[in-house]
Amino acid sequence: MTESNGAPRGAGGGSMPDWEKRFRAPRVSLPDWAEDAPDRSLFVSNATGTYELYAWDRTTGEQRRATDRPNGTTDGVLSPDGEWIWWFSDKDGDEFGVWLRQPFAGGEDVPAVDGLEASYPAGLAIGRDGSTAVVGRSTDEDGTTIHVVRGGGAPQEIYRHRESAGVGDLSHDGTLIAIEHTEHGDAMHSALRVVRPDGTTVAELDDTKGGSQELGLEVLGFAPVDGDTRLLVGHQRRGRWEPMVWDVASGEETDLALGLPGDVSAEWYPDGSALLVAHSFEARSDLWRYEFGSGAQTHVETPPGTVSGATARPDGSVEYLWSSAAEPSVVRSTSGGVVLDPPGLKAPVSVPVEDVWVEGPGGRIHALVQKPAGATGPLPTVFEVHGGPTWHDSDSFAAGPAAWVDHGYAVVRVNYRGSTGYGREWTDALKHRVGLIELEDVSAVREWAVSSGLADPDRLVLAGGSWGGYLTLLGVGTQPDVWAVGLAAVPVADYVTAYHDEMEALKALDRTLFGGTPEEVPDRFTASSPLTYVDEVKAPVYISAGVNDPRCPIRQIDNYVDRLVARGATHEVYRYDAGHGSLVVEERIKQVRLELDFAARHLS
Repeated sequence: MTESNGAPRGAGGGSMPDWEKRFRAPRVSLPDWAEDAPDRSLFVSNATGTYELYAWDRTTGEQRRATDRPNGTTDGVLSPDGEWIWWFSDKDGDEFGVWLRQPFAGGEDVPAVDGLEASYPAGLAIGRDGSTAVVGRSTDEDGTTIHVVRGGGAPQEIYRHRESAGVGDLSHDGTLIAIEHTEHGDAMHSALRVVRPDGTTVAELDDTKGGSQELGLEVLGFAPVDGDTRLLVGHQRRGRWEPMVWDVASGEETDLALGLPGDVSAEWYPDGSALLVAHSFEARSDLWRYEFGSGAQTHVETPPGTVSGATARPDGSVEYLWSSAAEPSVVRSTSGGVVLDPPGLKAPVSVPVEDVWVEGPGGRIHALVQKPAGATGPLPTVFEVHGGPTWHDSDSFAAGPAAWVDHGYAVVRVNYRGSTGYGREWTDALKHRVGLIELEDVSAVREWAVSSGLADPDRLVLAGGSWGGYLTLLGVGTQPDVWAVGLAAVPVADYVTAYHDEMEALKALDRTLFGGTPEEVPDRFTASSPLTYVDEVKAPVYISAGVNDPRCPIRQIDNYVDRLVARGATHEVYRYDAGHGSLVVEERIKQVRLELDFAARHLS
């Protein structure tokens, strides 16, 4: 066994390579803005080397770092009046903590809610008066609870259930609260309940009942008008995510039927007369404006690639965070120009992504391929498997894959069954045979990559983080003769122990995926656990893990590593003081260096 120290050979000296520049270059998120003070914004940036929250006064142009913690901060919300910044304070990435707040102009951080103990967050909605809040909490002991806090008074509990739930939204006038819940036991498909601030029920909407299909709902937001009881809701009734309007007072549902082929989300324009529609289809996305009065749909022009977030401003303009696989992310506006352009080092461009479609056991699989400019195969190839599992790789900028391309590798990213953006059936297909189904799709794409001449069959790397890390360890165990190297970041390694140690919301998800607990369906957990196959692993394995990770806890990783040690298997382990990934730029660079070095040593 080798415990990595973050100092691989060849890391020092010389000018900074492009791959490091991409990590070090200042980046910003899409700015949030206060509903009643739109010139006050909040965004996340890594400008100081750690991802932190920044307050931005658009009137004066002043940008102020609002948080400053060794392991970074990304969870923050502006109160609608623009007076307060609420931010979630955990301990070194363990995601268990309390909400603090500070004045927008700067000042002391104080507890935002007195009387609520530390928990995992389960949603937050702040009233327009700045002193009313709806706070969702999750703990192993209580499940999910939701509290209403008014004017600094004692929090009043309005909701409690063992299954996962969360705060959806608070109406514009503060009289209605939308809750997403999974009381029916299916953590992948939520139902909706609207309640008054005293907890009494106003309306229910549940698409999980009365049919053979498992359909989910999500809260997209109340209309931004006092007294308006319309709630924008996401539904799956036509096999993909689409928006509709639900009047919670009358019960009337207005189907928007936008006719777009992919998953569709939406948010209100500030005056409530239109919707800003975000459409995601086959790894790319675009924006539309939908007019309520006429039903007209107008395309909002954005460059080809991926819009990672968008918001409509009071003047009717749209700000959006855009990137492509080749071009780094930037916050643009439809009014013209770049909204936020942080000074300093600029991230070098990478290479464009190529689309590949491969026939697989569950249907056509979409893969995204990048390779060094002008390179011809067969190449050492990294199969970079995304996390989630309900997520997808897209034509968007990612510093990690670009680093592999810089070092002469082809990179293949597979949107396996379980991925979003290809319809509900594709996303929901991974139940019961968890992990194994996804790896069938990865295998089909791997066979294409080798037979097409792209990939060198003797130099195939399976890599990923979180769920991708889990699939990596499961892959090198169930397919031991295929992979030359495995690189697993913050993985599930021992699924039974992971279930017992993870945060409560993930327990609920696992019960949905497997159809029960490890005690109720032991064979399914055994078949899907990397620990089951650890003695079959032949490839050298590199594992990185956050010691405070509540999602893929450290004890179950240690169990897996102990088995590698017992049989003298080639592996290295790197543990770092953070949670499910690091918000510190230098730490991210260190981890990529270690992976690059490990692969180079074991593929030569």
